[in-house]
Amino acid sequence: MKNILENRNRKLVESAMNTIVNEHIKLVGAIHYDELAALVPTIENAEHIFIMGAGRTGLMMKAAGMRLMHLGFHVHVVGEITAPAIKEGDVLIVGSGSGTTSGIVRAAETAKTVGAGIICFTTNKESRLALLAEHTVVIPAAQKQERDETVSKQYAGSLFEQSLLLTFDALIQTLWELDGSTASELWKRHANME
Repeated sequence: MKNILENRNRKLVESAMNTIVNEHIKLVGAIHYDELAALVPTIENAEHIFIMGAGRTGLMMKAAGMRLMHLGFHVHVVGEITAPAIKEGDVLIVGSGSGTTSGIVRAAETAKTVGAGIICFTTNKESRLALLAEHTVVIPAAQKQERDETVSKQYAGSLFEQSLLLTFDALIQTLWELDGSTASELWKRHANME
C-alpha cells in the first residue's frame, strides 16, 4: 500500500511540475520583449530604485530588489523603515497583477507627483497603475481573482508571481551582461550577516 501511495504522489508531483513548466513556456512566447528592453536605460539612470508589491507579489519584488542591489544599484523597499523619500531622478518599480492594489496605486501617485519614474509589472495594461507608469510590462497571466483554466490551472495568481520573478531575472541577467561585472564582484555585495 505504501508503494502505491508513493507512486501516486510521485505522478501527481511530476504532473504538477509539467503543468507549471508548460504554462511558463506558453507565457514566454507571449511576452513583449521590447517592453522589457525599454526598462534598461530607466533603471541604469536611476539615482535610487524603490521596489513595491503586496503579498506574494511583494516577495517576488523584494527578490528583484536584492538582485538589483547585487548589481550595485541603490535599492529601497517601500515601507521599510530605512527607505528615504522618493524624489525626481528616482524610479519606483511596482508589481501588481490587477494593477489596482490601493497602497501601490497611492505610492505610484506620490512618485508621479515628485517627478520620479514609474515601472509597472501587471496583467492589466488598462489599470490605474499601468496608466500612471512610464513603462508597463504586461505579463499575460491570470489575475488571482480569475478562475480561467485556459490561462492557468494554478491557484490564485501563482503564474503571475512566478513569471514576475522569471521576467525580472531576465532583466537582471541583461543588466549584468551590460555592466560587465564578474560574479566575484557581485558577491562582495552579498549579505554577510545571515
